Amino acid sequence: MIRNQFQGCLRAVFLGLLGMTLIACSSSQAVSGSSADNLVVVVGATGGTGRALVTSLREQGYSVRALVRDEARARVVLGDEITYVEADVRDAASLKPALADARYVISAIGSTRSDPENSPEAVDYGGVVNLAQVAAATGIKQFVLVSSAGVTQEDHFLNRAFDNVLIWKSKGEEALRQSGVPYTIVRPGGLVNTAGGADAMVFAQGDTTAGRISRQDVALICIAALRYPAALNKTFETYSSESPGANDWPTMFAALQAD
Repeated sequence: MIRNQFQGCLRAVFLGLLGMTLIACSSSQAVSGSSADNLVVVVGATGGTGRALVTSLREQGYSVRALVRDEARARVVLGDEITYVEADVRDAASLKPALADARYVISAIGSTRSDPENSPEAVDYGGVVNLAQVAAATGIKQFVLVSSAGVTQEDHFLNRAFDNVLIWKSKGEEALRQSGVPYTIVRPGGLVNTAGGADAMVFAQGDTTAGRISRQDVALICIAALRYPAALNKTFETYSSESPGANDWPTMFAALQAD
């Protein structure tokens, strides 16, 4: 009788452990699937707008993968709560593993004057071309590109001052439109480093408006675009109304004309 009781206890313990293992496996699979469904690759993550994107994405529950050229440097800026992949937008071959298994890409890349190899032609155009082509090949569901207001104005002073940067951004936009990847192109006005989330935003089309907008608000707009199908395949300028107010994102996106 004692032997039977002992065997019964062993069987109960075994079944209990088995059940705990199955639950743990199930939970792990659920978390993994959820991460894949909302994984966003942020390109240009260590820049001002990129940092705002990473912070806001995490606050809103997205999984973040930062595409960076130097992981050690990026970790100092962005911390250890996200994943990293080293790649270079100027090297298309490096981008495929960087975008693998992701659902979304948000690009906030920009050229720099301090390095001739980071020219507007190489980054604002060539980098976007490479990203768009790899995004199409890897099945990215949406590509949000942070461009700039003024890109259609060839005589803009920024073109004279920064090697035709807006002209190359415009060419990058067009490459994304032609890639076949679902996209949203956000053209912010003058970027400022003030707190976001308080002012009402203005959306416009035609590239005739001007204004300023905080990098944090640009990030919020990019992330909102991931949630609403009305944002797909549209290009628009945006700036702050400089007046407090809520933003009705679905209505604002729906009011825009598709490209």
